[in-house]
Amino acid sequence: MPQSVMHAPMLCATSLSALPNVRHGFFTREGGVSLGLYASLNGGLGSKDAAENVSENRARMAAALGVRADRFVTAYQIHSPGVVVAERPWTPENAPRADAVVTRVPGLAVGVTTADCGPVLLADAEAGVVGAAHAGWKGALAGVVEATVAAMERLGARRARIVAAIGPMIRQPNYEVGPELVERFCASDAGNVAFFRPAPRPGRSLFDLPGYIASRLAAAGVAAIEDLGHCTYADPARFYSYRRATHRGEPDYGRHVNAVALAE
Repeated sequence: MPQSVMHAPMLCATSLSALPNVRHGFFTREGGVSLGLYASLNGGLGSKDAAENVSENRARMAAALGVRADRFVTAYQIHSPGVVVAERPWTPENAPRADAVVTRVPGLAVGVTTADCGPVLLADAEAGVVGAAHAGWKGALAGVVEATVAAMERLGARRARIVAAIGPMIRQPNYEVGPELVERFCASDAGNVAFFRPAPRPGRSLFDLPGYIASRLAAAGVAAIEDLGHCTYADPARFYSYRRATHRGEPDYGRHVNAVALAE
């Protein structure tokens, strides 16, 4: 097996790519060594994939961002608004429990894993502060977006300068939910009804998660918001999807990594 000499392909946001000294990538399922359900760039440490394959895949992602494999970190995600500041790398065994990671340390890539939930990468290039947030419906509703912006601000970022990019996730045409979720969101803010539309099945709705995330970013004072527009559920050739795997009765699924770093 090649020893991390290959770079994994990735999707990039135009807005983040324009920033000096900021490197980022929304990695797809392409360009790795995993097999079967996990083919091929599975970055999920919590999956049942072979550990050596996941390690090689993540090393390829690190190489694509120009950092060492041991300086490519993700948290143990729990669908919360929790944010951690990364000042040095950690190992998978001692990863903090959180759903967003921010840093001002050059050469340290911070990321989140997803397989339908919303990845958000953020950067204030002038302040030298970057962050990555994992925003599923639970975390988004609980305020993970605002918490990430606030954590970046404490490191010296300014909200008005932050550039945010929303990556591949499940999109409204494929995100059917029950009435209890609609009620929960509307109880939080009556205006949230705008993010739901009737589904073909009676009593069900289709949820616009990326639209909701973008609205929370804007409300937090982030003006520059880019949405790459890709749907994980609808494109099995390029993306893993928890919901698609569930609908197919598959026993597990791969995870993408979405990461950002300051160049050294």
